[in-house]
Amino acid sequence: MISVSIIGLSIIFMLPLVIYAQQGKEALAKKQAPSEVVADSSQYVIGPEDIIYINVWKEEALSRTVPVRMDGKISLPLIDEIKAADLTPLQLKEALVKKFKKFIDNPNISVIVMEANSCKVYVSGQVRTPGVYRLRSETSLLQIIPMAGGFTEWAKEKKILIIRKENGKEKRIKVNYRKIVDGKEPISNTILKPGDTIIVP
Repeated sequence: MISVSIIGLSIIFMLPLVIYAQQGKEALAKKQAPSEVVADSSQYVIGPEDIIYINVWKEEALSRTVPVRMDGKISLPLIDEIKAADLTPLQLKEALVKKFKKFIDNPNISVIVMEANSCKVYVSGQVRTPGVYRLRSETSLLQIIPMAGGFTEWAKEKKILIIRKENGKEKRIKVNYRKIVDGKEPISNTILKPGDTIIVP
């Protein structure tokens, strides 16, 4: 009876420790989650301010985490500088392989986006939480408005303006939010691009 009681007490005392440990793991996972960016290598386009990890297999001295500078380039040993902006991770990998072939036989390289900081849009005007929003995946106007807290009561939903830069020129896109919600205009017309400014009058 004594041994059974001791076992029972042991289970009772150990249970909170198990729960605490599990909670600790969950908290750690949640804490780490924001740094893990889902950037599809076939679609995601690298931009300035992104943080990328270049891994050259069996070459620790060449493997490193680097920021993409505002000029769109990154600096690496041996090859000095190379343009990373406007390329997908797969395209950058191919460009790096060509560069490193001059110094390494059959280089095996992987490119991982650690922080997707370049995918930013700006939301201003009659929304509850105007500000800068970082996009982790393809995002439409219908999705960014809830992220910004939704419209205020004075918002003119039929006269939303998206300001976009294309080829060095400013493009202004007028959007009727109500028509999109009602299905009269396709959502695909309002897929946002990095650097877009959304103004809700």
